[in-house]
Amino acid sequence: MPTQTQLRARWVATTGILALGLWTLHGFLLPIVWAVVFSLTLWPLYCALRKELFPGPRGGIYAALGLSLAMAILLYGPVSYGLVRLLKEMQSLMSLIHTAQLEGIAPPIWLESIPLAGPELLHLWNQWLGSAESFKDLAHAMFSSHLPSYTRTLAVFIVHRLASAFFTLVVFFFILVNGEMLKDEVLKKAERLFGENGDRHVRHAANAVRATVNGIVLVALGQGVALGFGFQMAGFQHVALFGVLTSLVALIPFAAKLISIGAALVLISQGTVAAGITFLIYGLVVVILSDNYVKPQLIGNQVRLPFIWTLLGILGGIESYGFVGLFLGPTIMAVLMSIWRDSLESER
Repeated sequence: MPTQTQLRARWVATTGILALGLWTLHGFLLPIVWAVVFSLTLWPLYCALRKELFPGPRGGIYAALGLSLAMAILLYGPVSYGLVRLLKEMQSLMSLIHTAQLEGIAPPIWLESIPLAGPELLHLWNQWLGSAESFKDLAHAMFSSHLPSYTRTLAVFIVHRLASAFFTLVVFFFILVNGEMLKDEVLKKAERLFGENGDRHVRHAANAVRATVNGIVLVALGQGVALGFGFQMAGFQHVALFGVLTSLVALIPFAAKLISIGAALVLISQGTVAAGITFLIYGLVVVILSDNYVKPQLIGNQVRLPFIWTLLGILGGIESYGFVGLFLGPTIMAVLMSIWRDSLESER
């Protein structure tokens, strides 16, 4: 029978080792959280694949490997495509810079026709870009400032994110392979800590994560279809490609608004001011309604969470934890609501 001093020493040692472990892994905590989110979301699909396609003793490994490869394609595919397109566009950019150093850049025809600010914008354009000398001065001011360091910082950021995504996929694979064991251990620990309701709280948290991801994906697909229809009506080419890219980018909070604004600016730069303003209004209405009403409704209905708490969980989670807070916020609110309902039932 351990003495009181031994118990205290054991708790102190356990707490210290846990703190050291968290400090050691603090740079990888975010990828681990993402891996847990992906695992909870795709667990039903993993179980279906293991049952239908890989029923053998090594079926879990094959199913986890297949899902990990599919996730890698989804994560790295758009990035690779964007980098290839960027390299191709760099040739056009270099040609434009060479021409501007010789002749400057002529202002677009529609610039002067902008109400109220048109003449002033035309004057500023001619002052900074209209002649070869002014363009050279502007380029010298830009490249002699902090722009090169910002470019290097951006490159390091991209490489770091790609490496974090790879680590996320590795952790995701091992969570799926050992999912049954991890699930049993987590449920046992939850029941030991929180009593007979611990199992239910953990399941509510898992359902909240799954519902949040499903709601985000469905809303992103809907935004891609709706904005794709807007691209078609506005006369853009490659509408299907733009719609797919919009659905992928719309997974990021507020990114669909930027797409709507960018497409509207492209239309205005081509001289179709009315079409640009119409598309801007249409895109913002679609994005605002889907992000602030449809998405909370989809998430809240699946986890029995009121609309206002779902919306506050999404917005508060993003503000407190960044992008991953988009999933943590509703999860925390769902667990709190589960505890609240259990307390009311116990009082009755």
